[in-house]
Amino acid sequence: MRRPPLGGRFFDLQYANLKVGAAVTQHKIRMRVAIVTISDSVSRGTSKDASGPGVRDRCAQLGWEVVSEQVLPDEPVEIRGRLVSIAEGGSADLILTTGGTGIGPRDSTPEATTQACQKLLPGISELMRDEGRKKTSRAALSRAVAGVRGRVLIVNLPGSPRGALESLDAVAELLPHALQVLGGARHD
Repeated sequence: MRRPPLGGRFFDLQYANLKVGAAVTQHKIRMRVAIVTISDSVSRGTSKDASGPGVRDRCAQLGWEVVSEQVLPDEPVEIRGRLVSIAEGGSADLILTTGGTGIGPRDSTPEATTQACQKLLPGISELMRDEGRKKTSRAALSRAVAGVRGRVLIVNLPGSPRGALESLDAVAELLPHALQVLGGARHD
């Protein structure tokens, strides 16, 4: 009998390899993703969300299920509260934010995310910046962070459509494994 990963939840559509002893087994995993676009202008309706739909489409291409999409203004208290609510609500395994990661006066997503997380995963944001710098030196200006609240991963992506997709692509293969480890799987 095959046991479901992550506390009894079966995931489907995306496969991940887990080493069990010397053998490698494949578990079918489904990533339930919440996308949160953080932008004052999009939340006011004066701009169109350019990055959120691209992230949603990329998640679909990866076989991940987008369970919610939301838009918030660049308000740290509101961002933190929403991230905590989504993480504790049990509907998502991964929260992807887009926007608010730069050095502009209202950019506050990394601070709000840091407050929402119980553990930070600096390697994820380092990898996104490393890959981004191969394409543009401006990637060094990103302050994106990644972390964990409970058994939910939270990853900040840039607000630019191209930057958001390139950053997600840089870490997409790691995220299923990270969720399995959060659920008790070994690092082997």
